[in-house]
Amino acid sequence: MVCSIDISEKPKLNDPILIEGLPGIGFVANIAALHLIKDLKAKRFVQIFSSSFQDFAVTTEGGGALSPINELYYAKREGGERDLIIWYGNTQALTTVGQYELVGKVLDLAQEFGCRFVISIGGFKRDEVQPIPTIYSTATDLDTMQEALDLGTKVMVGHVFGIAGLSVGLAGLREMKGFSLLVDTPGMDPDVNAARYALTTLGKYLKLNVDLAKLEESGCEIKKVLESFGIIRTITEEKKKEEEQLRWFI
Repeated sequence: MVCSIDISEKPKLNDPILIEGLPGIGFVANIAALHLIKDLKAKRFVQIFSSSFQDFAVTTEGGGALSPINELYYAKREGGERDLIIWYGNTQALTTVGQYELVGKVLDLAQEFGCRFVISIGGFKRDEVQPIPTIYSTATDLDTMQEALDLGTKVMVGHVFGIAGLSVGLAGLREMKGFSLLVDTPGMDPDVNAARYALTTLGKYLKLNVDLAKLEESGCEIKKVLESFGIIRTITEEKKKEEEQLRWFI
């Protein structure tokens, strides 16, 4: 199994928090991460390629090729606030081994830059969702779980598949801390409303006022990327296979 890491810069960061934002149910994390990157003008400093990603590239109108990729961005904050590392990409790994390897590599990198705290974002599939969706959490430890509950979340009971679950679970094994924010969402289409509440809750914890005025634009951008990789089409045409084929989504 090959996981290639390209580090273009080694920034000095202040006790950074890792924010996970890969594609999942409702693409809540993906929309939230992209919007954070744009709003904070975060800078890319790591690119990750894996043999567990899809085995194709998507061509552009100009003839270029877009590969399945994960990236890390950093955002420096003023006033002594903790800096952020934002984990963004157009795919998760497609195998269990690949998922563990990917999370392990990212956590290695995050710790190298002084990170001790991880927050994963995801969608929690529900048949019916209220205009103000419920947000569920799981955490590395009881004290951190209480921090998440103080934000207005509820305890997540059950399984958290994929990166959203692994990133928090494996962080705990490394004596890091963290929690997840899993937002009610009706399905597999990009859910801007769920991303809005994820960012609002995240902002409370980070003491960060995220400008949500252009969140719809981030949702449209994510949709275009996912359509180019055939992810949304696959989900629409093969709903009965979604849990088996895309079980890493949450």
